Amino acid sequence: MTLEIGLVGKPNVGKSTLFNALTLLDVAMAPYPFTTLEPNRGVAAVRTPCPHAERGGPCTPGNAACVDGTRWVPVNLIDVPGLVPGAHEGKGLGHRFLDDLRAADGFVQVVDLSGATDAEGRPVAPGSEAPSREVLWLEEELVAWVSEILGRDFERQARSVELEGKKVEEFLAARLTGLSVAPHALAAALRTSSVDRAHPSHWTPDERRALARAILTASKPRVVAANKCDRAGDADRTALSEAIAPIPAVPTAADAELTLRRAARAGLVTYRPGDPEFAVPDPARLTPPQAKALAALRATMRTWGGTGVQAVLERLVFDRLHQIVVYPVEDETHWTDGRGRVLPDALLVPADTPARSVAYRVHTDLGDHFVRAIDGRSHRAIAADQPLAPNAVVRIVARK
Repeated sequence: MTLEIGLVGKPNVGKSTLFNALTLLDVAMAPYPFTTLEPNRGVAAVRTPCPHAERGGPCTPGNAACVDGTRWVPVNLIDVPGLVPGAHEGKGLGHRFLDDLRAADGFVQVVDLSGATDAEGRPVAPGSEAPSREVLWLEEELVAWVSEILGRDFERQARSVELEGKKVEEFLAARLTGLSVAPHALAAALRTSSVDRAHPSHWTPDERRALARAILTASKPRVVAANKCDRAGDADRTALSEAIAPIPAVPTAADAELTLRRAARAGLVTYRPGDPEFAVPDPARLTPPQAKALAALRATMRTWGGTGVQAVLERLVFDRLHQIVVYPVEDETHWTDGRGRVLPDALLVPADTPARSVAYRVHTDLGDHFVRAIDGRSHRAIAADQPLAPNAVVRIVARK
């Protein structure tokens, strides 16, 4: 099961440009609200060092490309059409857009760091709007959305749970089916809330709303892409970061990243996504406008340490979703699969994932008939409930 990341935010902040930059797909872009009327889906990737260097030989990538010793592990992206205040009440295309986010594991919220778009995405004078407001009102929209799902016929069903002696965790999990709320996230939300677990029928609307907020925090973390940073300053970034803490804000220049990736595809520049610099192998090939544009991009990257586009995705996946990469193999000595391919697949899994769960990710039969795993470096046995280490190379042993 591939990780799914939702790109969210109000219209005209650069979500589709960020999506294009990360996936290099061509979807509609225009400076007016509701350019995107259907969710765009694509595949991006996050970077991790490939273990093949430890063996002194190349790998044979399957699901995740390896470039100069770096594996690019796929994640699914969904670019949801712009949300506006009141989306949970159906304003804009609200209900439909919110439902598109049900399966997302986490969100990258794109905001306009330059403050040049109003609450509904219309252009205004730069600095007119505080981007922190976008972060705060989106959170309230998401909380209201989950609160509404929790609140439907809540008291009657809660009384049934109390009479039948069911666990409140099971009751809530059933109500939130389809929202991809993992049991551990639900347990964490209940621990941090003050609700009376034994009497859910007594919960007030305010308590349900507070629980909805805790569930979102635990199950769908966010990172903010402070986009259009090339039109803003460091003071804007500082103000945003202070206003939305502890949600991280990463300065991004999606237009610049998309330009560089397309220029690299055309052979005009040498650029690896996420690098702080790019090179022009043959300046004579550039037209004067191209040379001018690339000079402006270079200045932006030197100011901000890169475009931030790859960084914001990786900040969410590795720091907020706490994902690690593991490499399942069939031969723990040579790190190969049954066809002799070296380290063919790289899997993203949550940190502290036990060995048996990784076996299920590879194949249901391996999980059902799991005996043990074997560490490809130490060759020691790994028990079913033992978590795998980041960048682990592991063989799954199962009964035949």
